[in-house]
Amino acid sequence: MDGAGQHGAGAMTASSGDDRARFVSGSDDGAAPITADRPQTAAAGASQPETPPPMSGAMALSLRISAMFGALFLAYGVVVPYFPVWLDARGLDPLQISTVVSAPLFIRLLVTPGVGLLADRLGNYRLVITVLASLALSMLLVLTVASGYGPILIIGVAFLLANGTIMPLVETVAVRAVRAEKLDYGRMRLWGSVTFIVANFGGGIAIEAWGGDVALWLMIAASTATIAAALMLPRTPSNPVQQAEPETFPARTEQPTNAASRDCPAAGEGHGATTARDWRQTAPAQLLKSRLFVLFLIAIGCTHGAHATFYTFGALYWQSQGMPAAWVGALWAIAVSAEVLLFAYSGPFVRRIGPAGLIVTGAAAAVVRWTAMAFDPPLAILVPLQALHALTYGASHLGAILFIARAVPHKGMGSAQAFYSTMAAGLMVGTVGLVSGALYTQLGGQVFVIPAVVATFGLIAALLLLRGWNGHPLWDDAEQPVP
Repeated sequence: MDGAGQHGAGAMTASSGDDRARFVSGSDDGAAPITADRPQTAAAGASQPETPPPMSGAMALSLRISAMFGALFLAYGVVVPYFPVWLDARGLDPLQISTVVSAPLFIRLLVTPGVGLLADRLGNYRLVITVLASLALSMLLVLTVASGYGPILIIGVAFLLANGTIMPLVETVAVRAVRAEKLDYGRMRLWGSVTFIVANFGGGIAIEAWGGDVALWLMIAASTATIAAALMLPRTPSNPVQQAEPETFPARTEQPTNAASRDCPAAGEGHGATTARDWRQTAPAQLLKSRLFVLFLIAIGCTHGAHATFYTFGALYWQSQGMPAAWVGALWAIAVSAEVLLFAYSGPFVRRIGPAGLIVTGAAAAVVRWTAMAFDPPLAILVPLQALHALTYGASHLGAILFIARAVPHKGMGSAQAFYSTMAAGLMVGTVGLVSGALYTQLGGQVFVIPAVVATFGLIAALLLLRGWNGHPLWDDAEQPVP
């Protein structure tokens, strides 16, 4: 995963299935970017000396969002592999480390939707992102003087919670800018992957030279850069013209204008019955009633959740086997580089196998990857296993975004994204991380049997999804979902 933000709960809608596919892959062939359509003017008469045109508003916005992705993933590139190393250096045992890392994932289930709603109500995403980044930096500074499991648990959870909640907000800013200004999401997001790789390499070299304690100071530097980038963001996300926002929460229904009908509900229908009926008609309820969408959540949740063991203990285990920290960073960077290559050239791959096929491919690769990791493979095998990250995370994530774009009607996309983030980046990652932490001391490298089993369940669900989904929306906006 090229960041802890495996996915925030950002909302994404588009105008058609083909447009949605181009939004993810960048173009029909996976190479040409999405750009804004602008009129071309021809010079009349004799040629004149050319002067550089002023930077357009769309270009400036693209650069600011790119800088935000770059700074945020610079922090994630240190936090994800090396925060457990710092915790280990402070004397925490494997179960304590997994608790610190996993607890924020469960708390985010309650916090993230509320923070997103607050940003919408305030109409100021920049303010909320800046406050969260400042809170994360404050917690890191407090960690420099913290000692003992209790204080580190409280402060560490607060840091990871603030830092992880930034990602869905940034994704919302980026996606709305893509829709409103026809920006290229892939090129903006690419800078996050680049800085993540730099942080992997640089962090490994620094830890090799100065020990695990230096990881905290690297996180402090990256968090400072995140605040600087957040201050450059637009105050509010761009809104596309004549595009309704997706329904994330139950909508408030219009009250009848007739007093008698307002005061006298139908027989047998009190306020509670009306509320229950309204809930059944909302997008979240329709999604959860769809067998195919539930299969999707199980498949993607298990495939992504299986990564938790590696995220928490991968670097620690390799170091315990005598691997230099520089090589640990290199292996992380190989994984993300493979993911970047997949995203850059995914067009033909996507057209050939489709969203459900991508999810099946990712789940099958996860079974292979984590099963092999349980046998303590040598470095020569670890390199191709890390390259499988392009499939275990990259292909499955791309398949998930495309499935939501093509299978979920407009009004349910926000809810679908929230369910995806909750299941994949929250519930399953947290659960697998905690279980792995409880068994790591006894099992050592064989702890990777746990993610292999979890990925197997994901593969079964993915195959059922592939068999049952015909590629069309699960339901029309005016109809009930397909069971």
